[in-house]
Amino acid sequence: MSRLVLFNKPFGVLTQFSGVAGRATLKDYIALPDVYPAGRLDADSEGLLLLTDDGSLQSRIADPRHKLAKTYWAQVEGAPGEQALNALRAGVDLGDFRTRPCGARLMSEPTLWQRNPPIRYRATIPTCWMEIELKEGKNRQVRRMTAHIGFPTLRLVRWSIGPWTLDGLAPGEWRVIENPVLPGQPERARYVKSPATRSRRR
Repeated sequence: MSRLVLFNKPFGVLTQFSGVAGRATLKDYIALPDVYPAGRLDADSEGLLLLTDDGSLQSRIADPRHKLAKTYWAQVEGAPGEQALNALRAGVDLGDFRTRPCGARLMSEPTLWQRNPPIRYRATIPTCWMEIELKEGKNRQVRRMTAHIGFPTLRLVRWSIGPWTLDGLAPGEWRVIENPVLPGQPERARYVKSPATRSRRR
């Protein structure tokens, strides 16, 4: 029986269990044995991180060949127009690689928890929120993409990976799904969701 853990990673937490002096890690939040991240999320990004005790499931989630869409909410400096959004949708050349076509649109400010520490605020420069959907995940890709079109990311939240979302999870909380089913797989078992579990860290 495999387990999938949905974790709302807070800002500043490292995506690893091994200790780093003065830094928060997954060990401070998730009290489950033998689960490992299926992919990564930068320390300065927030939101959905998946962990599992099933090696093949871990590989399928993390491998971009399986094309699990990842949805990010990015608060950016400035207000991108349609030309900038079209550039993202078509794919941009970041020098070391060209991004694949993706989904990009402006969105209303989402109802989120307050980030600690808050983003920098400059009264003379507006900000807005974008939703970006990728089927790949290079290092710091969303931040590099928005900077490339002239709108640096101030805050980045990953809302979903494939069919799984942050819905109902506060920062530092996690939930377990037993025998998860990936899109395109025959259903092996129904979802059994545990109650959201708060971390021990305060």
